Amino acid sequence: MSKKPRQNKNVKHLLMDNSVPLMFIVICAICIPLSGFSPSYLINEIVTRLGRNLFLVLCLLFPIMAGMGLNFAMTLGAMAGEIGLILASDWQIWGIPGIILAMILSIPISIFLGYICGTLMNMARGREMITSYIINYFINGIYLLVVLYMMGPIIPIMHSSIKLPRGYGIRNTTSLLNMRQRLDDLLAVNVGGVKIPVLTFLIIGALCLFIVWFRRTKLGQDMRAVGQDMEVAREAGIKVERTRIISIILSTVFAGFGMVIYLQNMGNMATYTSHSQIGMFCIAALLVGGAAVDRASIGNAFLGVILFHLMFIVAPSAGAKITGDSMIGEYFRVFVSYGVITVALVMYEMKKRSVKSRTGQLLAQAQREEAAGK
Repeated sequence: MSKKPRQNKNVKHLLMDNSVPLMFIVICAICIPLSGFSPSYLINEIVTRLGRNLFLVLCLLFPIMAGMGLNFAMTLGAMAGEIGLILASDWQIWGIPGIILAMILSIPISIFLGYICGTLMNMARGREMITSYIINYFINGIYLLVVLYMMGPIIPIMHSSIKLPRGYGIRNTTSLLNMRQRLDDLLAVNVGGVKIPVLTFLIIGALCLFIVWFRRTKLGQDMRAVGQDMEVAREAGIKVERTRIISIILSTVFAGFGMVIYLQNMGNMATYTSHSQIGMFCIAALLVGGAAVDRASIGNAFLGVILFHLMFIVAPSAGAKITGDSMIGEYFRVFVSYGVITVALVMYEMKKRSVKSRTGQLLAQAQREEAAGK
């Protein structure tokens, strides 16, 4: 008799822990037939979006490992990647060399911004997520100042094709046509009408292997110890603040690389807005895959990108079939992306309070038993 309630409890916990992915699987299962898209079209789109977005989502794992939650400030790395692409475009270095150069140029900017962000988040311990969210807006203002006013008079920009007509500042759209899908097309194979960007997936695979290897290193073990309990980690001799800053720097540097991969796939860059929603959508995708504020895996990132972007593909068409207005689908997917983050944060807080309450009850019971024994 005792086994059945225990099994029911395990099933209930399993459903609760995976409620967000299950909800998205149900939504996609309803929307796919209504959208009318062929399986080959959907597979092709999913493969393309995996190559475009997965690297960016994976860079969120480092701060979660260190107990710093969802890093909304990954957008800082995206801005660094955009600056690298602007400079590579101005120097007319295209194709694979231009992509590599943009990544290299983004590294010092990402390290500098990551260090500032990590230092500020150490000062706001326990409020890392809201701090990273506000830092994102603060650095965005500096990015706009640099790109709109400093590029030209202070930072030399040679080619007038990317400058505003007034002679300084960068145009609203920067063309990356000579870089478009150069990474994706190199070593690409076609399987049943589905283009597979092999080189892009190899780069993503290399990051996955790095994450697996990094977790086993001394620094990776330190990060996990800090994520579990900062005070215990400090007593064990781990430099907590330094470890947390390194996790943010790693996230920011890889976000810069991910933004370059993302934009070379798109073939153009909205200079002032490309990075604005990238953090929100990457975090939403990770949460859709079943991740939480305090735990996330490579598998969560893969599943999240597939489900989240599958919903992005089919929702407008399904909305048009149901209501006659495709904008309903657009509103729905924006609503869902913010809603998922809200639900995940609420569930995390509820779970944390439940654990605290249970721990308090066990402690009180132990104290009562000790008093009764005396």
